[in-house]
Amino acid sequence: MRPTAQPSPQPRIAYLITNSEIGGAQSHVADLMQSLAGKADMVLLAGGDGPLFDIAKRAGARTIRLARLDNALSPWRAVTALRELVKALKQAAPDLIHAHSAKAGALGRIAGFLLGIPVVYTVHGFAFKPQAPARQRIAARVAEWLLAPLTARLVCVAEAERQLARSLPVPADRIAVVPNGIADTGQRATPEDPMRRIVMVARFAAPKRPDAVIRAFARSGLADCELVLAGDGPEREAMQRLADAIAPGRVQFPGNVADIAGLLSTAQAFTLASDHEGFPLSVLEAMRAGLPIVASDLPGIREQLEDGRHGLLVDHRDEAALSTAFSGLAADAPLRASLGHAARQRWEQHYGLKRMADATWNLYQATLTTAPRATRVPT
Repeated sequence: MRPTAQPSPQPRIAYLITNSEIGGAQSHVADLMQSLAGKADMVLLAGGDGPLFDIAKRAGARTIRLARLDNALSPWRAVTALRELVKALKQAAPDLIHAHSAKAGALGRIAGFLLGIPVVYTVHGFAFKPQAPARQRIAARVAEWLLAPLTARLVCVAEAERQLARSLPVPADRIAVVPNGIADTGQRATPEDPMRRIVMVARFAAPKRPDAVIRAFARSGLADCELVLAGDGPEREAMQRLADAIAPGRVQFPGNVADIAGLLSTAQAFTLASDHEGFPLSVLEAMRAGLPIVASDLPGIREQLEDGRHGLLVDHRDEAALSTAFSGLAADAPLRASLGHAARQRWEQHYGLKRMADATWNLYQATLTTAPRATRVPT
């Protein structure tokens, strides 16, 4: 009688991200962990003390807080963070590291190389885009060039990002495109209602441009409409002062909003202005809600909205053009309804959570097939 085959152990995946606070990359990691619960043995390693740790625990993952991991540019702090990360990874003993965000992506690839653990790195937006400041662009390109050989799989969230990745020393078969995806909530907007609220969801920091949105909104003269800028960040107080000066009482700053879907369901339009982007989750959230979208004409957003077929693409540096887009939507309820319906349909067809999670899982399997699992140590 042949012995019964034993099932292979679940792969142990270490999710690594610089900051555990609220943000697009953090939401992406949270969605992956929740979607892959039961298929993988998961551990989250992150800096800060944000809500991502609680989400990870609810998904059944272990968590390790990295006290030295943050966005500081200090080389010495980076060295101490690397030492802390290597120690934590020895304890976690993962088969694969999935790194997110620039600093965690850099340190994670170095640590993976030192420990013999393959690293999948998701780029949520390369920092060496032509629109980025020169010093940032040069530093980011040099860093990505040096780290590329340490990357088992480079995951881009948009085709435009893949084009940038091709300039790096990474074989084409190790570069994959997995567009961001989000789960449905059932909460839908009614954009055909009179336009009373425009919403932007973003962190108040570069490359986002809430200042451009505030100026255009003030110029549009929509007396019966308010602008809601949800989020937080170092530039929030400056933006509040700007709004008080040019649109007093018409711009709301609710801070970080837990129920983004609920907020969007109360709006009649969504906007996002940014100097550069990867594949913003906030635009996908607006598409899911069925909202008409006015957004910066950038490669990743252009891909989301199919070259303007499912939203209005504008140059946010042109205040008059952005203002005209707001005014035009306010005056045309059928246009708001048709754009919102088209955006919702495109989200349903291309940007659901299951599609993203399945594609990511397949990448894990392919990576583990070609790279031996690290030897586990007792934890």
